[in-house]
Amino acid sequence: MKLIIIGGVAGGASAAARARRLDEHATITIYDRGAYISFANCGLPYHLGDIIKNRDELILMSPSGFEQKTQVTIKTRHEVSAIDPHKKTVTVRDLASGNEFSDTYDKLILSPGSSPLIPPVPGAKNPKVLCLWTIPDMDQIKSIIDSGINSAVVIGGGFIGVEVAENLAYKGIEVTLVEMLPNILPQLDAEMAAPLHEEMRHHRVKLYLGNGVSEINEQGAKFIVSLQDGTALHTDLVIMAVGVRPNVELAKSANLAIGESGGIQVNSTLQTSNPDIYAVGDAIEVNHLAIGRPARIALAGPAAKQGRIAANNIYGANQAYRGSLGTSICKVFNKSAASTGANETTLQQAGISYLKCYLHPASHASYYPGAEMMHIKVLFNHQERILGAQIVGGQGVDKRIDVIATSIRNGLTITQLEELELCYAPPYGSAKDPINFIGFVANNLLKGHTEIVTPEAIPAEAFVLDVREDFEVARGMIPGAQHIPLGQLRNRLDTLPKDTLIVVYCKVGIRGFNAERILKGNGFSAKNLSGGYLSWQMFQSSRVHRTQPFHEGETNVH
Repeated sequence: MKLIIIGGVAGGASAAARARRLDEHATITIYDRGAYISFANCGLPYHLGDIIKNRDELILMSPSGFEQKTQVTIKTRHEVSAIDPHKKTVTVRDLASGNEFSDTYDKLILSPGSSPLIPPVPGAKNPKVLCLWTIPDMDQIKSIIDSGINSAVVIGGGFIGVEVAENLAYKGIEVTLVEMLPNILPQLDAEMAAPLHEEMRHHRVKLYLGNGVSEINEQGAKFIVSLQDGTALHTDLVIMAVGVRPNVELAKSANLAIGESGGIQVNSTLQTSNPDIYAVGDAIEVNHLAIGRPARIALAGPAAKQGRIAANNIYGANQAYRGSLGTSICKVFNKSAASTGANETTLQQAGISYLKCYLHPASHASYYPGAEMMHIKVLFNHQERILGAQIVGGQGVDKRIDVIATSIRNGLTITQLEELELCYAPPYGSAKDPINFIGFVANNLLKGHTEIVTPEAIPAEAFVLDVREDFEVARGMIPGAQHIPLGQLRNRLDTLPKDTLIVVYCKVGIRGFNAERILKGNGFSAKNLSGGYLSWQMFQSSRVHRTQPFHEGETNVH
């Protein structure tokens, strides 16, 4: 067997290591146009902020070390410029010498990855406008930071943009983040990103949301970044992080099929349209498990698994890669934002009907010190299938999103979540875990024990009733709402209208549900506001595009 792998890192390196374990005598070669074939690209932002102080810790294995341990031939700084599927050859250019040569293969694995997207904006291609994508990129940005700059503009609010902004702020740099969409982290719906906006502003990161870049001008040692609304940002450093594009040029030139999402089309065994060529990682199109449609999901975890599966299948395993949920998490200062499956935008674009609910549980038993509130949003359908979830908070976010992702992949219904037996001790959770509460809420909704209204859909003609305590109401309430504490509700039913829908709410939804049951039991028409006043606040915050840093005294969403 002669196996050639184009590209390293998660997909390519995993494929090479697995192939060697399956075949001690195969000739395996990795060609990579970069200088590193196995590095922690997800860790790069944290070296900028000195969270990871030693850069060498990000180099998981040197080319020589990989060769020594696996007997795989590593050719870094070698770019494959052409594939001839009929002759089963590749044309390779040595980037150091400029020499070209051909190599033959029995099987080929494409792991070309993706590249930073550069928007068609004047000045965006200036070589001094930097991207964070490779170890050399990181080294260049780190040297500029350490030279003593005062300010930076980060363009793009995805994973890389947010992580870079956070780490620049840790270095005491005045950071401005510009995002064309209404919120950072587009895998989240806007209201779920609202607490993250406040968290970033609290740490003095200026946000310009719903506002794109129109031009970047170099002016001496500085830059002027002009925004679409006319704002001019003067800065020492500009980092571009607006997204990625799949590296499919090589596949196209070899006449391999490209899917509807723009990625290399593969079947369930990760074969391309040529049976001797497999493809993995950022460049391929996979099945989005939540919506059952092709999608590009550029994450290290799926890429590493795909590399292993492709190697297995080359050796006859016939193992299927079912697809991906895009399960991910991002640290935003002291908060975490995690998601799995589809968000509302994705479901709407796919024409898939759905239900949703909001919860705001504590990360562990509230009486044990250090409990932190989590904001949870779950999307599901009338057949009880979980379509997606988003969680924002402090501790415990990763655990809960992983349980939901595992449940989706293994076909658990949303009501079955109430039956899950999860570990409990006061420092870690509650006897009724937040995952169980998702099942409780969904079961009540699907079985007709409750009717909910979401914050953006409160009917204008509804009578809105606040059932919180006086001290809570003193801190703010929904405009136009009437107030009756839950403990007084039964004694004051005669003050409420019987010919009008009553929308009840409390802080997070539990007391609101109790009030709804009381009202319905006494002949009233009532619905509960899902997630209560906290969800309403998140929606209000998501509609305000402020660009100033957080100052003490401003309302914050906790």
